[in-house]
Amino acid sequence: MNAWPPVEYTAIRELHGPLIVVGGVEGVGYDEVAEIRLPGGERRHGVVLEVDRDLAVVQVLEGTDGMSRSGGGVAFTGTPMRIPVGEQWLGRAANGRGEPIDGGPPITGERSAAVAGAPMNPVHREPPADPVVTGVSAIDALTTLVRGQKLPVFAVAGLPHLELAGQIASQADTAGHRFSVVFAGLGLTHADAAYVRTTLAGRARAGELVMLVNLADDPVIERILTPRIALTIAEDLAFSGGREVLVVMTDMTSYAEALREVSAARGEMPARRAYPGYLYSDLASLYERCGRLRDRPGSVTVLPVLTMPAGDITHPVPDLTGYITEGQIVLSADAQGRGLYPPVEPLASLSRLMRHGAGPGRTRADHLPVAAQLTAALARAAQGRELAELVGAAGLTDADRRHLGFAEAVERELLGQRPDERRELDDTLERAWRALLVLADADLTMLPAALVAEHRQRAGDGPAAGAP
Repeated sequence: MNAWPPVEYTAIRELHGPLIVVGGVEGVGYDEVAEIRLPGGERRHGVVLEVDRDLAVVQVLEGTDGMSRSGGGVAFTGTPMRIPVGEQWLGRAANGRGEPIDGGPPITGERSAAVAGAPMNPVHREPPADPVVTGVSAIDALTTLVRGQKLPVFAVAGLPHLELAGQIASQADTAGHRFSVVFAGLGLTHADAAYVRTTLAGRARAGELVMLVNLADDPVIERILTPRIALTIAEDLAFSGGREVLVVMTDMTSYAEALREVSAARGEMPARRAYPGYLYSDLASLYERCGRLRDRPGSVTVLPVLTMPAGDITHPVPDLTGYITEGQIVLSADAQGRGLYPPVEPLASLSRLMRHGAGPGRTRADHLPVAAQLTAALARAAQGRELAELVGAAGLTDADRRHLGFAEAVERELLGQRPDERRELDDTLERAWRALLVLADADLTMLPAALVAEHRQRAGDGPAAGAP
């Protein structure tokens, strides 16, 4: 940090949780960095949240434990918080404030960028395009992630959302492009943090990973800062370094709860479920920093992971996230109960930009019709299961039974895979075809007849039962 500035304010009027109120200030602005001196000489750092005449509200990044209203002082640097940016971050692990935790030297650089950042100007945006292949069949086949997209994962506490986030971060790629991952862990336990570092060790050794880890016992203010630092690093790697960058942020519900805690400490009027009224705009200020820029190389793709309290998808955090983002990947307790990993619920999941990342020239010419047929047939199978519960299996038609067999084949061939298994896209689509060929030709109405015949011939099958 810089040498202690000459102007120091000692009138600390109040301490509220992670906040201090400093009086008698002049010329202090919003988002300005503050340096706090404790009576014993310890120094902490903060950011100005609000200024009202001669009062400044400062959030202390290291927390206010051990602080008192007397004996210390606060000085303001006159600039917003900035961090060094550049490729020196690749292969490094840091805490939620950007301080190394991997035993390496401090991260420095010739360039720096403001942590607050800004949403991407829509005038300069390019539409998301081309796939990010995650190696997870349930995602690549049915909810393809597109470069520049924001696609959240919705889960319930107890589901393996962290395992899925780690798997995607460790094996995602974009063919023929320089690819990097920025992983931001928010409110992780020590065991979860150790798991993530082990899972992503290979990507870190390859110089393709930046890891920021905020622990559950770290100061709450750090949790609010961590995703902003992650996105600032990602933006530079993408738009200055020409890299395709995937930002994985988990768990965004922990972030929202930290925001709620700070809002309560500021005495703000609460909104739904006691979250601040600006939760929507705050989340948007993060998610909208992803995308592609016209005439600039690289892209930033965001995969936020969040847990839904009590499994309620209408809870403010998933509800508002769904308004901002372009689809969702939903993890299901029912699927996990059937022993499926990842426990993705295909009929509840959606990638609204899939057509911009899949199909001819991007993945395979048959990708989109295969995905459409899979979804339609799974919906028919769900209807068959409901009918069987009402009238019994004896009341099902042959077509209903074929679709139930198809649903089992989809889980067996396509959706289920090991947490350490990376599948190439061709393998994923061939698995999808093996499941589809359980159905009769007459059931495959969304696929060209010639394409179905070709795959039956390759599989050594004739027309399935029920074909015309």
